[in-house]
Amino acid sequence: MGTRVGIGRRAGALITAVAAMGAVAALPGQALAALPGQGVEALPGQAVGAEGTGGGGLPPYAFDSTAQQVEGAASSADAAQLRTGQTYRDALRKNGKVYYRVDLDDKRNAYVSVVAVPKPGGKVDHGDGVKISMQDSSGIDCGYQQVNFSSAEYPRPLAAYARRIVDADSSLCRRPGAYYVLIERESKPTSSPDDWELEIRYAAEPPLRKAGPTELPEVWASGTPAPPAGGPRKRQGGAGVHDATSLEQGEWRSDIRPGQTLFYRVPVDWGQQLFASAELGSSAAGDEYIGNALVLSLENPALGHVDENTASYVGKPSTLALDALRPVAHENRVSYQDATSGMRFAGWYYLSATLSPAVAEEYGAGPVPLTLRVSLRGGAKPGPGYDGDPGPFTVTADDREAAANGAGGARAAERDGSMRVVAAAGIGSGTVLLLGLGAWTVMARRRAA
Repeated sequence: MGTRVGIGRRAGALITAVAAMGAVAALPGQALAALPGQGVEALPGQAVGAEGTGGGGLPPYAFDSTAQQVEGAASSADAAQLRTGQTYRDALRKNGKVYYRVDLDDKRNAYVSVVAVPKPGGKVDHGDGVKISMQDSSGIDCGYQQVNFSSAEYPRPLAAYARRIVDADSSLCRRPGAYYVLIERESKPTSSPDDWELEIRYAAEPPLRKAGPTELPEVWASGTPAPPAGGPRKRQGGAGVHDATSLEQGEWRSDIRPGQTLFYRVPVDWGQQLFASAELGSSAAGDEYIGNALVLSLENPALGHVDENTASYVGKPSTLALDALRPVAHENRVSYQDATSGMRFAGWYYLSATLSPAVAEEYGAGPVPLTLRVSLRGGAKPGPGYDGDPGPFTVTADDREAAANGAGGARAAERDGSMRVVAAAGIGSGTVLLLGLGAWTVMARRRAA
């Protein structure tokens, strides 16, 4: 009996130890992160970690966790090379200029994007902004985009892209070799001197197997469709492009705090039109006028800026809508207007909503109800016929599933990884437990004999 009791105690201790190991292994991102964060757990759409929180306790911008640190050069001769499919991080000082390098062939189009993230709580001016351009080895500009804070003069992430398009009718920027990406920041003397964090991406677009249309249709459906039916569903926005919450057509409810930016993404296929609007809910805290209280911005799958709009707030419901956009089509790129040329490929389109910090002064720092209404007009059409892997410039069945269940890009990957860890931990723990109990049983029988 004594031997059997001993076996039970030892086996119980072994089971307890193995169970503890399994619990820690099953939740690596939570159990290990809880120590330095003093038990603070990140909510969906937020980021808690070594970088701390933004102004007023807001979650910081959620940078891509796989991004590589890179240092922009003062001269193109010293520019660090960027590789397609990789995300990079850097910082840009006030009125700074930095160069990077990409090596291109003579077939694929190239897009390099930047998300510039000012420090929360700082001061920015109407003309403050960022410009990104791509140049060949002769210094010729191949394509650039410049964005600024415009009338909504408060810090928020700004996205733009530079591009090299291989044009059969032009000899410019067609040669293979080194091209240089220049990122420039412009700030007024009265603006905050803090560095802006940069998130940089490089994507390549394959050529077409055969030439498609090169002119825009003169007639297209520009009328706004009826609001999506079904009522609002809760879906909180993400804290960055990499963590953007997936949406499909519908009405989506979030909570947004003054100074906060929420990110969403919508899969838009070839031939489809995207319509988006945002509504701030009413508040009983006051009725003071806040100009440009809400900004809604749209970026394309290469993170090129497409369109934005603002709305004021007086404590009553306030609504804004993006302009009607053309259906996604390869030929849209012939336009010189960002709102048309930006709708040049299928894939994830990114919506970001920012609430002015000034709202806190009159209505408090608490969350304000935000409703996004997303409509897609038209069915998916065949693509233009890429001669190669379209990369991010397509909509897959997995993308549609992510939009239906609300998974963000980063969170979906983390969930998959966590489930694999849980499965491995479960298998490993079970194996250790069975082997341990077997060993104790053998030892006990030998001692009894």
